[in-house]
Amino acid sequence: MLSEREKEDVKSRLRRIAGQVSGVERMIDEDRYCMDVITQISAVCAALRTAEEIILENHLNTCVVDAIRSKDSVEQQEKIGEVMEFITRIRKRG
Repeated sequence: MLSEREKEDVKSRLRRIAGQVSGVERMIDEDRYCMDVITQISAVCAALRTAEEIILENHLNTCVVDAIRSKDSVEQQEKIGEVMEFITRIRKRG
């Protein structure tokens, strides 16, 4: 689980991202220059990746650590499998 500070940080980031996405939508409506739109979309993606990293770090520090400490080999393998599946997915997206 995210701490209250982490929750507020991620929620604040997501609100800013929502504003950025609305801005991109306005840019499309205004027929703005394609490269400017792409630049803004790239900024949104980077902001989402940062939020993703905060949550992933928390998952590693809580859920995965708890599984390792539990000595439950099934739970340990499940958590490792989840992380490895995620890493495989993000490698494919480049």
